[in-house]
Amino acid sequence: MIEPTPLQRLWLTEAVRLREEQAGPLEDVEANRRARTSGGDLLNRLQHRAVWLAQRDGLLDAMGHWLQGARLALLALVVLALISGAGLAFAALGNGEHPVNVFWALGSLLGLNLLMLVGWGLGLVFTGEQNANLGRLWLWLSGKLARDARTAQLAPALLLLLQRRHLNRWGIGLITHSVWVLALLSALLFLLMLMATRRYGFVWETTILHSDTFVIFTQALGALPAWMGFNVPTPEMIRASGDAALNIENARQAWAAWLVGVLLVYGIVPRLLLASLCLWCWQRGRRSLGLDLTLPGYAQLRERLMPSSERLGVNDAAPDLLPGAQAGGAEQAGTGAVLVGIELDNEQPWPPELPTEVVDAGILDNRESRQKLLEQMARFPPARLAIACDPRRSPDRGSLGLIAELARNAVATRIWLLQAPPDQTLDAERVGDWHTALRQLGLPFADSAPLHWLESGSE
Repeated sequence: MIEPTPLQRLWLTEAVRLREEQAGPLEDVEANRRARTSGGDLLNRLQHRAVWLAQRDGLLDAMGHWLQGARLALLALVVLALISGAGLAFAALGNGEHPVNVFWALGSLLGLNLLMLVGWGLGLVFTGEQNANLGRLWLWLSGKLARDARTAQLAPALLLLLQRRHLNRWGIGLITHSVWVLALLSALLFLLMLMATRRYGFVWETTILHSDTFVIFTQALGALPAWMGFNVPTPEMIRASGDAALNIENARQAWAAWLVGVLLVYGIVPRLLLASLCLWCWQRGRRSLGLDLTLPGYAQLRERLMPSSERLGVNDAAPDLLPGAQAGGAEQAGTGAVLVGIELDNEQPWPPELPTEVVDAGILDNRESRQKLLEQMARFPPARLAIACDPRRSPDRGSLGLIAELARNAVATRIWLLQAPPDQTLDAERVGDWHTALRQLGLPFADSAPLHWLESGSE
């Protein structure tokens, strides 16, 4: 399993909370026990619990599918941006058979971008939020491309998590501005390609405005591009272009440079700066991202994950069962050997004669004894665990679940299927059920006591 990032851990925790609010509490006894064993504050334990539940219930895999869908959706937006940019360039210049109206071309290149940019800014200033269409489209596509019904709570959980630090505006803003940067860069590239391969003449036309208006407007827009080195048409060129497209080479080049410079300065640069701002705000806010622990879903878990005695600083003494073990989970190297029985009756002689190195954990026949042993094994995982089962009983789901949970807290586990007591015989069909169930769990089993294996670790 790939370890989730800090953001993904918070995201999964919020998704599990939403799932429990909508569908009811999950079976979380083992998850809570593992979370308490992990230590740390309530936030850390909530995340540990959620990650374990997400892995068990497939939500962690669903998140991987959603992220894959998000990457595909982002790729689709990139392709759309590149195609749209090319379309803007062709719409602005045409096929070269007619003169290009410079201000219609400028409107084609920057008009929609300017309207969307103003809408984004107004939404940010007056409402404190912004719902960029591109951002919403990306979220919708991400869910569709994930193709996993288990992702239903993931997108809402992510939005709720990010809204607490207003990161949703910066995250969606980063995507929106980046896509616009790509679209405008594509328009610039195709604009240069068209100008390099075709001869364009540039004109401006008006019915009610004076030519001086166009001179002032053109030179005002060209001030910043001129400061960056782009040519700007002279007042004489601008006035002359009002009558017909000039065939003078310098005039065509000046108008082309002016159009490219205006697109770069007033289209690409603002979007690039805003994308950089959103990225900086995103990275800055992500470091302080957290959960709202006052929500009912988290408040109800406080006592189960942070018992009162533990919050007061009283800790349980080290357990007697595995005195030499090291704290940790089953994925770490454990020490010692343990034999435990599950729901054995008085007809089964217990305990058997054990080597001194093997610890007898007794018989688990009630909830308290199970929880006590699981708590101890979570802190001190044994290197070898043998579980004795009575094959006269049916392998019900509760017993198999307990066996699986015990096995997850040991480095190596074997099942001992006891022989029938004197004057009794085992039901072959029931024994077969045990064999089938244990094979499904992936646990080795035998009808003889694995004492030598418990003692030395070898057959």
